[in-house]
Amino acid sequence: MLSLFAPAGYAQDAEPAEDTSALAESVERGALPAIPGLPAFTVTTNDDGEQEYSVTLQILAIMTMLTFLPALLMMMTSFTRIIIVFAILRQALGLQQSPSNQILIGLSLFLTLFIMKPVLEDVNANALQPYIASEISAQQALAEASRPFHEFMLAQTRESDIALFVGIAGIEQIQTPEDTPFSILVPAFVTSELKTAFQIGFIIFIPFLVIDIVVASVLMAMGMMMLSPLIVSLPFKIMLFVLVDGWAMIIGTLAASFGV
Repeated sequence: MLSLFAPAGYAQDAEPAEDTSALAESVERGALPAIPGLPAFTVTTNDDGEQEYSVTLQILAIMTMLTFLPALLMMMTSFTRIIIVFAILRQALGLQQSPSNQILIGLSLFLTLFIMKPVLEDVNANALQPYIASEISAQQALAEASRPFHEFMLAQTRESDIALFVGIAGIEQIQTPEDTPFSILVPAFVTSELKTAFQIGFIIFIPFLVIDIVVASVLMAMGMMMLSPLIVSLPFKIMLFVLVDGWAMIIGTLAASFGV
């Protein structure tokens, strides 16, 4: 068929014909020639019992873990407490879209990186760099990387929350706090973060609530019941927040609540 589409005067090489005949013979025998490509998905067991995965499997695992990165950021770091406190602060001030969600999330991310810096440095020194230098296996690197996060979450989690999820899971009593599995520690940590965030938010709400009550009482005494108290109290709340350097107080309180 190739000769039908060849232009006139074109001298075809004999090697492709030989390759085609060799391929036809291999197909007739039921065997296909080897096709070069990526290494196979293999798992090798060393003499000490540890398993080593091929590069393709490691890349697949890393790409799969990247899909869980947003969930890990919210559930295993200080991000949850920070973003909830900022959202409550905006509502207490009476502002709907200022600061915007993008600004609050960006500020929360950078503040999370600042608070989690010791944990990330520990992961980089004891897990990432030794793994890049081929000094430890992937399993050892994962274990070393999970240890600092385990210690961080354990320090911020209430014992009552851990006991709650231990009872829900129906497992036996944990001997030491370090033996707490991630399946128990992560939901307990998130529950504790929600409690702490709402406690901080309640304290933030009190002075702004007092201003709203005072303004509403003054307007009612003046007979201006048709005027919304929020319109009048908003400038006073913003002025109070600026005078006491509210952003520095909030950020400092959040950092101090994590022991930074």
